[in-house]
Amino acid sequence: MAADRMTAMAITMINYVLTWTDPDGVPRASGVGYDKASAGHQQEKLEREGCTHVEITEAKPGVLPTPKV
Repeated sequence: MAADRMTAMAITMINYVLTWTDPDGVPRASGVGYDKASAGHQQEKLEREGCTHVEITEAKPGVLPTPKV
């Protein structure tokens, strides 16, 4: 059977978080982790809203960024 030949594969979860400066100049950071595609969509949304210095970085699951001063 094919199931006999299947090997277990580890799935590595990679979270992405965002930091940015809002239009009023206040540094902000995401309160959740995103998958890569969702982080990209969030970056586009923030930039459309006038935010600057929008950065996406990898983060370990459960670890959230702090706003950059």
